[in-house]
Amino acid sequence: MRIGFISSYPPIECGIASYTQYLTEALRSKGVDVCIVSHLGGEGKKVFNAFDYEDPDLAERAFSMMTRLTPDLVHVQHEFGLYGKHYGVSIIPLIIEFRLTGIPVVSTLHTVYDEISSEHRIILNSVIDNSDAVIVHETYQVDSLRKHLKRKDLLDKIHVIPHGAREIEPVGRAKQRLGIKQNTKVVLMIGYFRPSKCFERIVRLWPEIVSRYGGKDLLLIVAGKVRGIEYRDYRNMLFKEINSSPARDSIEVIRGQISQDSFDTIISASDMVVLPYSISSQSGIVAHSLAFGKPIVTSDTFAMKSLVKDIKAGLTSKTDEDYITNIVKLLKDDNLRRSFGSNALRYVRERISWSRVAGSHVDIYKTLVEPSVLTVDTLWMD
Repeated sequence: MRIGFISSYPPIECGIASYTQYLTEALRSKGVDVCIVSHLGGEGKKVFNAFDYEDPDLAERAFSMMTRLTPDLVHVQHEFGLYGKHYGVSIIPLIIEFRLTGIPVVSTLHTVYDEISSEHRIILNSVIDNSDAVIVHETYQVDSLRKHLKRKDLLDKIHVIPHGAREIEPVGRAKQRLGIKQNTKVVLMIGYFRPSKCFERIVRLWPEIVSRYGGKDLLLIVAGKVRGIEYRDYRNMLFKEINSSPARDSIEVIRGQISQDSFDTIISASDMVVLPYSISSQSGIVAHSLAFGKPIVTSDTFAMKSLVKDIKAGLTSKTDEDYITNIVKLLKDDNLRRSFGSNALRYVRERISWSRVAGSHVDIYKTLVEPSVLTVDTLWMD
């Protein structure tokens, strides 16, 4: 079985790129032949650059390249910023072209909010209508689509497969590798700098958190960068908040291109991860945090509340006082942190490891690739 992915791909700096890399590697470990048609800049095994973000003929470029690779099925990784102007409308003619040539299409919707804007609704309705199967990461996203889809029969196409996570051991002596004293408690915020992350909220609350914790061995790490030139004003504002903080001595900033090894070391060195997002659908940072057994303190967006309730690996916060109370509570309660960490690791192992996630994808693929031609088990030769 040959699966053709339409997606961004590393070293392009994009959460969808990283997601696709992890998923394709897991699929290959199960014997699936995978190729990727990517934006310009993607590199790797069977990765073919065919289009750029703003190409007016994006759909035709991607279609022409993919059909040369003769996939049995095409899997589109959908995000609104990936496929041209007007909310990435070019993805729709691309999907239709594959359907016209008889190639089944699976589309993963990476952004489905609890409340869907009219612009998003137009795109999502068209993607779902023209795809053979659709994947979302959370059950609440199905409920959201149920409220907004024009045709309720389209819900039959939708499958829930969670965002995958690695099964990985923490980096040994991580704090020492970062020059941090071993008994120092580390609170981490990590990821691309953008306004919806609301990192500045925790920076502003940090002096009060330090005061209530009452210990000297406490550190807030803010790690990340802007992607390209977007959100530089936000980054500059965030850095000004950090520089002017009365607790500046207990805040450390890690900037620049963070390699996988460095990323893993930073998370391993933390005692908790804080995610004060104002908008969220699903988060790769959450998956990474869970993979390392790190308790999380999150905002109370619908996505985050659902996640924390399901996993029991963290605390949700609505007000500033909630954030202060929850962070200090986790800092002081070693048993609670260990309990949340154990729940996180169990959730990864039993439900969202990349191996399990890849297996769920294969189950869907098999139902769409000539399912009615043979009535006996098929041996695929790749």
